[in-house]
Amino acid sequence: MVGSHPSVAITISFLLLVLPPTSFSFVTGSAPGATQRLRHFSTIYAFGDSFTDTGNTHSTTGPYSFGYVSSPPYGATFFHHSTNRYSDGRLVVDFLASMLSLPFLPPYLDRAADFSHGVNFAVAGSTAIEHDFFVKNNVTIDITPQSLMTQLTWFDKFLEEKGCKTRGSRRCRAATADALFWVGEIGANDYAYGFTSTLSPTVIQQLAVKKVFDFVEALLVRGAQYIVVQGLPLTGCLPLTLTLAPSDDRDDIGCVASVNRGSYNHNVIVQNELQELRHRFPKAIISYADFLGAHHNVMKHPAAYGFTEKLKVCCGSGGDPYNFDLFATCGSPNVTAACPEPNKFINWDGVHLTEAMYKVVADMFFHHGYCKPSFDVLLAAKSPES
Repeated sequence: MVGSHPSVAITISFLLLVLPPTSFSFVTGSAPGATQRLRHFSTIYAFGDSFTDTGNTHSTTGPYSFGYVSSPPYGATFFHHSTNRYSDGRLVVDFLASMLSLPFLPPYLDRAADFSHGVNFAVAGSTAIEHDFFVKNNVTIDITPQSLMTQLTWFDKFLEEKGCKTRGSRRCRAATADALFWVGEIGANDYAYGFTSTLSPTVIQQLAVKKVFDFVEALLVRGAQYIVVQGLPLTGCLPLTLTLAPSDDRDDIGCVASVNRGSYNHNVIVQNELQELRHRFPKAIISYADFLGAHHNVMKHPAAYGFTEKLKVCCGSGGDPYNFDLFATCGSPNVTAACPEPNKFINWDGVHLTEAMYKVVADMFFHHGYCKPSFDVLLAAKSPES
């Protein structure tokens, strides 16, 4: 177990804070009439951590050792400059926006942005459990203070600015009822925090899952009718984790077994909690996006999705086996260039994924049944013809 090695655990607790086929049909290549149907969502509200953050975090606020997100080669593949996304290009939430024929979601902290089609409240390093809880339990690392509750507070302020001051009012219903709510992966950072505390992993799990439940319930109370909740990925397959964990802690795909088990167990409980919310809010569509299942399928069959490097980092240093050096990460003065073909790599900087991998995962979510109920069910429920 990683938790039994203090030096490894402390380092992981610093660094996991930012956690967290050859052709696809998103905007182009869709079936006739599909684009028209997808236009029924005109607004997206997104939440989560660095896997979903489109710019709320900058290098000056980024987590330790991954504090270079404002520097190249971040963003080099698609945007050709840094957009403060922890990848070489687009994230799953970007592919979601494109599929719905909407602009990319601006970060909430960019107060000059156009929020007419939605807002992204996700923050790199964010946790499900409130920051104060970790401080009270003697986790004194200088860590990102934002949590899901912070993001909910931001969302409430945003609604107030739109004139929504009384829940259930016409203005509030207009702001929430027809929007798609995307709750990106959240919770990996909570488990990382727990490594340096006396709290048991079970306590962290119980609290983290409860906070996810409370957050989704709060969105439903505020009038949300269409919600996608994304599970944790295979956090044991991140090069950072592989570098720091004991070499005898491995599963059948070569990743850290104990960490992947923890992510799997978290996801199972989250799905059970979502089922309870479906019973309580029968008019809402709550879909679970199986990130771990999609990630696992790609790790088992990387070549089928165009990948030749499933564990090595594209933007890093240190050479084999992972090209990852804790003290010379992507965007730092020692790492100003990435691999020449990021589309062949699953891992971008040691903690986050490449645009190519996010594109594959998005396609699996939207078109290949890794959303439960399927994304088509959610869209059909929103369709005025339904």
